Amino acid sequence: MAEIQESGNKKGGKNKQKKMTVRVDFTPMVDMNMLLITFFMLCTSLSKPQTMEISMPSNDKNITEEQQTKVKASQAITLLLGDSDKLYYYDGEPNYKDYTSLKETSYQADGLRAMLLQRNRTAVNEVNKLKQQKLELKISEDDFRKQLSEIKSGKDTPTVIIKATDAASYKNLIDALDEMQICNIGKYVITDIADADQFLIKNYESKGELSQNIAE
Repeated sequence: MAEIQESGNKKGGKNKQKKMTVRVDFTPMVDMNMLLITFFMLCTSLSKPQTMEISMPSNDKNITEEQQTKVKASQAITLLLGDSDKLYYYDGEPNYKDYTSLKETSYQADGLRAMLLQRNRTAVNEVNKLKQQKLELKISEDDFRKQLSEIKSGKDTPTVIIKATDAASYKNLIDALDEMQICNIGKYVITDIADADQFLIKNYESKGELSQNIAE
């Protein structure tokens, strides 16, 4: 805010030119600058790219087939991402004759998440205990990360194979990956869907008519 101070000669005689002194108060500008600085700091932090760790198959050609990760049928879970937010899964090896071997679930908490937590409950319990130790400052950040990785990659933990159809949305894939983090799934891969997987979905939707026609 600007203030103007006037000074003049009130005594008799000739009127002298008044002198005005202008003083500008910059205090409101300081507040405005602080708001702008805070605003741009928040915008900068929000605009930072967010990354997600994804476990992908190795491209090392020197690794033999026997050295590659072998998934036990009892520990493998294959997710098939269909159209219209549909989600299917099967355990172990696919059964093309029995359409009921393919299960339908959802991306909700009582769907995919509930299933994964149940399959991975041992690791989930261990992770919760580890987090409690971290909160109580009983272990360092480095030890926490190391033990967390060991728990997630344990030999008895499930391996999830994610396959998306062309009709699946990008959001479906992101939702599935989010559940891997929430359920502490340390072993999961994204791979191309095969024609055999497409057959499983169509056979399920037709309630086994396709497999019956082949058998006939």
